[in-house]
Parts: sequence; C-alpha cells; structure tokens
Amino acid sequence: MPTQEQLKKYAALAVRTGINLQAGQQLEVRAGIENAPLVREITRVAYEVGASNVYVQWSDDEMTKIRYFDAPEDSFDAFPDWLTARFDQLAEEKTAFLSVVSEDPDLLNGVESSRIARANKAAGVALANWRKFVMSDNVSWCVIAAPSDAWAAKVFPDSEHAVEDLWDAILKATRVDQADPVAAWKQHDTNLRTKATFLTEKKYKKLHYSAPGTALTIELPERHVWLGGGGPNADGVDFIANLPTEEVFTLPKKTGVNGHVSSTKPLSYSGNLIDGFTLWFEDGKIVKAEAKQGQAALDELISLDEGARYLGEVALVPHHSPISDSGILFYNTLFDENASCHLAIGRAYSTCLENGPSLSNEELADQGANDSMTHVDFMIGSGQMSIDGELVDGTREPLMRDGNWAI
Repeated sequence: MPTQEQLKKYAALAVRTGINLQAGQQLEVRAGIENAPLVREITRVAYEVGASNVYVQWSDDEMTKIRYFDAPEDSFDAFPDWLTARFDQLAEEKTAFLSVVSEDPDLLNGVESSRIARANKAAGVALANWRKFVMSDNVSWCVIAAPSDAWAAKVFPDSEHAVEDLWDAILKATRVDQADPVAAWKQHDTNLRTKATFLTEKKYKKLHYSAPGTALTIELPERHVWLGGGGPNADGVDFIANLPTEEVFTLPKKTGVNGHVSSTKPLSYSGNLIDGFTLWFEDGKIVKAEAKQGQAALDELISLDEGARYLGEVALVPHHSPISDSGILFYNTLFDENASCHLAIGRAYSTCLENGPSLSNEELADQGANDSMTHVDFMIGSGQMSIDGELVDGTREPLMRDGNWAI
C-alpha cells in the first residue's frame, strides 16, 4: 500500500489538477469498494477546496459478477429511470465527475456475451444525454486508477506483492512519485498542448499508417482540431480528463477510413479480454473483424449500434514514452492507450472540431463526426509503426518513424 502521504498527494492531484474542482461545485466519485482509503482522501481534499457536496457511487466486482451470472434475462434490457435522471441532473448542475478504475480485466470471463451486450446497450441508450454532456466538456471529468487484488494479480502474476507493485507503477505513471507532481504535470501539459497546436496548424488532410499487420489511411475533417493534455470546460475552467495521459488526439472523418489495422495490446472490454485482432475498413465502416481471443466480445462491441462500426478518435503516442518504457502491460486502457498510438471505435469528441461543442448532432455529422452510444479505445502502436501526414496539396511528411515522433 502507498503511504498516507502518497495517498494525499494522489488525491490532491486528482481533485486540484485533474478535476480542478471549484468552490461551490459538487463532485461525483465512482470507485470500487477496495479503494475506500483513496476515496476518503479525495473527499477530504474536495471539501478543502470548497466542494458543496461529494457523492460516491460504489461498485464491487463480486457483486457485478453475481449479477451477470445469476440475474434474470430480462433485467439486462433495462436501465433504471431514476439512475438516468440522477446522472442528467448532476450534469445539468455542473457537477464534476471523477472515476477511479480498478476492475479485474477478466471479471466477466465465461459470462454469455449477449448479456453483456444487452446491458451495455441499455445503459448506452439511457445515458445518451449525459454522455454527450461529458464528451463535449460541458463539465470537468477525470479518470484515475487504483489497484484491486484481481487487477494487480493479472499485471504481476509472479509477484508476492502484486498490489504494492501496481501501486508503485500507478504513482510513477501519474508523476505522484515526484517531489512536486502538480509542477510536473503543468510542464507535461504544456508539452502536449504545444504538440497538439503544431498538428492543428498543419491541417493534414490524411494520415497514412504502416506497420506489420497494418496498412491504413485515415482522412481528417477539414475543421479538425488536435488536443492534448488539459483543456477548458464550458465555463473556461481547465481540467485534465485522464491521469495519466501521453497522447495528442483528434477525430477522423467518419467515412474516410480505408485499409486494415491490427491491435498491438490486449483490449479489456466489459470484463473480457480481446486480443490479437484485426479490423478491415471500407469508407469508414468496419467490414470485417477477426480476433485470436475474444471474438464474441469484439462482435458484440461493433454491433452495439451503427456508429460502433466507425471510428471516433485517432491518437498519437510515441513508443518511447514513460508508460511504454516501463515495459508493463496494464490490461487497462487508461494506461495501455498511453503507451501506444491508438484509435477509438464509436462516438467522436465534439471538442475536436472548431466550435464543435456548440454544434447540433446533425451539424457534427455534416462535419464528419461519428455518433454512437459507445467509445472504446484500442491500441495499434509499436516500435515498427510509421505514420505520414498528407497535406491538402498531396505532399506527404513523416510524422512518426519506428513508433516515435519524426517532427
């Protein structure tokens, strides 16, 4: 376990830098019951900065597993109206949302895939308004992580101190091990924003990917914007949505993806691992999907709705970055996506278009943005990947070589 001082530093980083909670604001925390000590510190810091209320929505992996194995069939097609109303009201009140992820990557292994898909679809439909509110950065939100016994055992199967090892890795990845984590994040945030500004000013028309198992072209919307690090919410308050983060990202043109791409790390999706998979695209749509592990889960993911067969995000991460250089496979997208270039199936972030948050769904679609009830990142980067940026006049420039920046 981390020391009390480390827990306090981590909690302070999440509240003051990640969420950047403002006086008088409410905070909603979602976390597993194993991480109660961290949540208590988060709550304490939140009230120190002036939170009006801190609400905690607890989860328990064993309870989740019991439900998926033993609950009646028709329960997976329903999502409580009162819970939908709760999420919507909190969002309308400009509540900040902090998630502490710790799920077992293999939690729902053996569960009938249709049960998981039906539950995901019911939640996706019910939380559509809340999801749009959050993904448009109308409110501050942040995702951090803390170990659970099962997750730690997956990451460090041969260690007698797996939880302690995972805590050490998380604190290092989030820079909490440094003397002044807030200052370290300020500098890192500046570096990511500088890279994003450079790419936005380039206005590349297309990106060309080449690697073993990958030959992909991604067209970008004319008014696309690259983002990285933190950014403002609708009230102009800066926050950082992911701790850690090493990416710069934008959105692809929905119908502008062609070729095939192969994953380079396992994807933990709804309690199942999908690994060794390749996706084939024609005019943006996934027309074929094959996985060495988790085929049923992959099929359910891309069948969730029409938008789940298109991409919503393209993100660039150098192969030589802190998480990648650690050599640790986290089996958790929050970390693994920040060790590798990645793409996301599903809804695009409207913030990746000029004036995007102010556009209607129809206007976003006209600009080339994909819509879906899901957004799932998967990793494609490696030390063998090359990426070219194509300018409007057809000139191609090297962006990445051997997985690292060439600019």
